[in-house]
Amino acid sequence: MSALIQLLDRPIAYNPAFAKLKVGKVKAGPVAAVFLSQMVYWHNRMGGVWMYKTQADITSETALTRDEQETARKRLVSLGVLEEDRRGVPATMHYRIDAERLETLLLETTKPAKKVNQDKTRLGNFQNVETPQSGLVQSRKLDCGDATNKNVETQQTRKGEPPEQACGDPAIFPTGDYTENTQKITQEKNNSRQPAAQTDREVEITDQAKQILSHLNLVTGSRYQVSKSSLENIRARLGENFTVDDLNLVVDYSQAKWGADIKMAEYLRPATLFQNAKFPGYLQSATKWDAAGRPENVNGQWVKPGEVPAGDTTERDAAYRRYMSGTISQTKPSELEQRVCKAASTANLRKQRPEFAISRWNAIWKEQAQRGNQGEAA
Repeated sequence: MSALIQLLDRPIAYNPAFAKLKVGKVKAGPVAAVFLSQMVYWHNRMGGVWMYKTQADITSETALTRDEQETARKRLVSLGVLEEDRRGVPATMHYRIDAERLETLLLETTKPAKKVNQDKTRLGNFQNVETPQSGLVQSRKLDCGDATNKNVETQQTRKGEPPEQACGDPAIFPTGDYTENTQKITQEKNNSRQPAAQTDREVEITDQAKQILSHLNLVTGSRYQVSKSSLENIRARLGENFTVDDLNLVVDYSQAKWGADIKMAEYLRPATLFQNAKFPGYLQSATKWDAAGRPENVNGQWVKPGEVPAGDTTERDAAYRRYMSGTISQTKPSELEQRVCKAASTANLRKQRPEFAISRWNAIWKEQAQRGNQGEAA
């Protein structure tokens, strides 16, 4: 069989209606439509349950690159038609289609656009209408006693002199420039009240900043809300052409370095990690850390993968595995293990990525062990 024919063996269905989905300023577009078409394909064959797909799987099925997938996911989540959730150990991304939401948005695309009313009366229709003459043959007179004469030529006044009425008193009224100036001032005030529309690049930066903030919350177990203070430094770094991967790498590195230290863990926040003066240094250290295989930080020292940290950690590590897997110890758990499990549940440890969850577990174990020793000494 021809190799070319084999390549054409697995076409995917593309629904162009998905590209028209829109909510406010967020529009799906063709890339998101390709992603959604494939998700709907699996949704229909799996009964609408949560489904697991890696980036490599989606690339193999749709040819979408990693950046294109992230853009598509971001837009579909914003539209409310795609749900995401990290599950399992190690954590993997699962997807689910909100069928009701999708149907609602599809129906919105079928509604006809509102027609502009073409029957509005135009001012020009009344400009050339002749004024009917009065049946009364009477001459109208001014208060001064002289009859009006339409054929009398009006004498042109000198520049700077106020026009005079027939009675001789100067007329007190604004000149023609007043209307023009007033309209100009009013227009400037109206324009000043209107907020400047965001460009496509600014909207993209804001969406990327929200994605990074979500990653920070997931990795550290924090709950930072989408606000100006939380996104300010993130948007500034993205505006300097740092990438989403750069900022996420700094988050991962900082969690590995400070997450095990109770005092330093409080600095895992947007205002510290992404500030202008320190971010380039953090990124440089994070890049070296990533190149070294992302070693674990144990007691302030980086331990490479495969190395055994100093000290006996058998009980701590066994307790960690039991906690993450949800199994029950065959013997009654020690008081220390019970306290650590309670603190770990409060910190939502099971929802964090494995490399950061174990670092946080070790820190909690150390803290609870020290508290136990202090209680015995008292």
